[in-house]
Parts: sequence; C-alpha cells; structure tokens
Amino acid sequence: MTTLSDVSAPAPLDPPKAEAAPLSPTRPFIWSVRREVWENRSLIIGPLVAAGVVLLGCLLGALHAPHMKFSLSGDAARQAVLLIAPYGFAAGAVLVTGVIVGAFYCLGALHNERRDRSILFWKSLPVSDLTTVLSKASIPLVVLPVILFAVVVATQLILLVLGALVALVGGAPMPWTRLPLLQMWLVLLYGLTVLSLWYAPIWGWLLLVSVWARRAPFLWAVLPPLALCVIEKIAFDTGHLATLLNQRLGGLDRAFTARMGTDSPQDFLPRMDAARFFGTPDVWIGLVVAAVFLAGAVWLRRRREPI
Repeated sequence: MTTLSDVSAPAPLDPPKAEAAPLSPTRPFIWSVRREVWENRSLIIGPLVAAGVVLLGCLLGALHAPHMKFSLSGDAARQAVLLIAPYGFAAGAVLVTGVIVGAFYCLGALHNERRDRSILFWKSLPVSDLTTVLSKASIPLVVLPVILFAVVVATQLILLVLGALVALVGGAPMPWTRLPLLQMWLVLLYGLTVLSLWYAPIWGWLLLVSVWARRAPFLWAVLPPLALCVIEKIAFDTGHLATLLNQRLGGLDRAFTARMGTDSPQDFLPRMDAARFFGTPDVWIGLVVAAVFLAGAVWLRRRREPI
C-alpha cells in the first residue's frame, strides 16, 4: 500500500529567465564619448582658465572706472568699440584656447592608449575600432564646440554683471541696454559650427598621426607638411601647398561678411554669410578628406600594436 510519504514531491520549476535586452548600437558610442570627457578634463579646464584670465584682467581694469567713464564720453563709434571689445576679446581668447586644446587632444587620443598599453583593455570590450575612432573624433567636432559656447556665454554674462556694477558706480547707462547679446551668441554659435566643419580635415589628420606615430606625434603632424612645402618651393618655385595650408588654418573669413558701423555695437559684429560658406567647394572637399583620414585611423588601429 502506497502512502503519501512514499510519493516524492515534484521538484520546483525554475523561474523563466528573462531574455537580455539587445544592446543599442549607439550606446557604446555614447559611453565612449563620456569616457573621453571624463578622462580629458583639459577640454573643460583649458577654456575655463582662459576665461578666468580674461575676467581677472577686466576686474583689474574695472578699478579704473573713472578713466573708463571718461573714455566712453567720446563719439558714438568709440563708445560702441569700447563697449563690445571685452566681449569679443573674451570669446576670441576662449576659442583660441579651445583650438589648441583640441589639437593636443587629437594628437594624444589614439597615441596614449598605445603608449600606456590600455589599448589591450579597450580592445577586450565589445566596442569596435570604428566606434572608438568616431567617439574621439566627435570631441573636437561636436563636444568641444558645445563646451566653448557654454564657457563664452558664461564669461560674457559675468562681464555684463561687472559692467553693470561699473556703470552703477559711474552713473553711466546699463550695458545691457546697448549690447546685442542674443545676436552676439547667435554669431558665436554660427562661428563654432563653421569652425568645426572647416577644421574637420585638421582633426582627422591629427588623429591619423596619433594612431600611426610611435613617438613624438606633434613633430610627425607638423614636419611632413612643412617639408612638402619646402620641397615644392625648391623644386617648382611655387607655394600652392603653403597657400592651401594657410587657407585651411585661417580661411574662416569666407563664412562672414565684415561690416563696420558708426554708432551701434551691433554694427561691429560680423555678418553671417552661410550661403557663401556652404557654397564653397573647399568645405565639402575638406569633409571628404577628413572622412579619408578617419577611415585610415580606423584601419591602423586594428593593426597597430602597443608601443
């Protein structure tokens, strides 16, 4: 006779395992960009230092408020120049610093990981070489312009407050009644956009040198173009390559149309000429060259060994 104790209890069923969610194709790229920003604090510190130097100079200059008030008592054109000059100088100082920081970042972006052998760890992760190179290229192309825009706007707002304090003490009109701040920021945003697109082949070249050079990437980035310019000059007595490099380094004038006014700070801002800039074949040729350089960087990263 069978009893209940002889009947073995059925084994509990294992709970169904939830299927792992598929990894988004953009998630490794986003996290790679975040990692670049976290590991390269100079992208933020450099522009902030430049902004701090400008603010310190303006603060020291504010101690001579009576002299400033006397200077602003001249004609309208002089007042407009003196009023807008600190804001333009602050933007220029931050932008130049940003370009320098971006250049050194690109030179070390792919070189440092081979030098300290951290490339062996990063290659063990499910992140492709294409994703890695594109994430590093997005720093000078996208992330750095955003940082520069934020730093310039914050610096100019502080300058506005400082100017308001000086005006309050000196009995002059408040600066925000005469400054075209919104137009200044729109010109700044447009300028950062065209700067990013125009310098794209430069960033691509620096990244290519970064992954190729075993040591001294700065020299490998600078000396070959200079050597080619010298060879062209000696062999053919021409300077086409030097002209091309000079235009690429400082040819942003085609993105603006200069205008000089007589009585308003707004008349001293450059006029944006997007049709002229984007209608220039050099812009699109530069983007194609940048894509070739980045493709070469991806190809080399797959084959390069740690230093």
